[in-house]
Amino acid sequence: MRQTTAAFRSRYRAGIHPRYNPWLHGAFVLLFGILAIAAFWSTVDQVQPLEWLAVPLTLLLFNFGVYGMHRHLGHHKKNFARMFYARHAGDHHSFFAPGHMTYDSPRDWRVILFPAWLIVVHTVVITLPLWWLLTQVDANVAGLSAGCLVLGYLAYEVFHACAHLPPGNPVTRLPWIRQMRRLHELHHRRELMQGCNFNIVFPLMDYLFGTLYWEPEPPPLHSTTIPMTRMQHQIHIAANPIAVLAYASTVTRWPQWHPSSLKIDGQDGPLHAGSRFEEDIRAGGREGHLHWTVDEYLPGRRWSAQARGADGLSLVVTYECEAEGDGTRFVRTLVYQFSGLGMRIANRLLLKRRIDGESAASLQALREMVLKHLASTGVPA
Repeated sequence: MRQTTAAFRSRYRAGIHPRYNPWLHGAFVLLFGILAIAAFWSTVDQVQPLEWLAVPLTLLLFNFGVYGMHRHLGHHKKNFARMFYARHAGDHHSFFAPGHMTYDSPRDWRVILFPAWLIVVHTVVITLPLWWLLTQVDANVAGLSAGCLVLGYLAYEVFHACAHLPPGNPVTRLPWIRQMRRLHELHHRRELMQGCNFNIVFPLMDYLFGTLYWEPEPPPLHSTTIPMTRMQHQIHIAANPIAVLAYASTVTRWPQWHPSSLKIDGQDGPLHAGSRFEEDIRAGGREGHLHWTVDEYLPGRRWSAQARGADGLSLVVTYECEAEGDGTRFVRTLVYQFSGLGMRIANRLLLKRRIDGESAASLQALREMVLKHLASTGVPA
């Protein structure tokens, strides 16, 4: 069953064991890792200049290993790594999607951090034997390399956790953390997650293998000092979620079912994240022009876009679909604001009521047009 991100989060949280302690989880990983690093590095004595090369070379090797595992096992199902695939591509990418990239409470760390036992396996099963083998050649290289392998693991856990911090956390404003958070946010887009931004700490392998993708952060849409208007409407449509959202996110069809949309200048078909288009509107009795940017498209689940217009107008519209019986529950959420005082007053007195009526009417028309479109194309509802 296809679900909205909110529905998946509720189901996942309900499945977390009542005795799960996120603070104990995080503390164990951090403490075990620090003690393991200290133990390995305690075997080092009078390091020669060439032996120090073990540090960057080991971290480089770890960076490559993480990249390969994330890219080829985290997003492509292999028989020997089914649990990792299910936990990463299934749980983690369903829990965190564009627009829902931060955790709400420490118990959500369960879907961010690796299982606590994994650092023990990484240290005892992988790092310790490698340390023993290297001691047969050079004890200093062995100690430095083993410690760096555990350090790389801890760095991954810390940076990944930072990527999902609430935006108000001061850590998110640190320069390197901010850039890596943005790369990870782009990676979580449905259309990008199998092909871009697999590094978490340092994007070297993404750069070398041509999988590094960057878009600058969009400017903040909403001012915290200006009141926002939010309205949400929903309707049941007797068609599957993929077909419903594909029709609704084909913006060239908006004038067919939304009374406020007059003309669209954009591409045909469902628009993916990063797409842009223009729209002439008449909303609440006022004509205007909007410049749109699509933020997210998860087929059958969620589509979101933001727009700016005259009079300091900024808005976000979101479509969410969830299977309901033999059809789809379609939810349309509109959030908008005006920066000018005059338009804020007009919105409160008149525009808000008219726009709410137009939004409600649009869903009735959408249901009719979706069913008519599917019938005309012969696509099963």
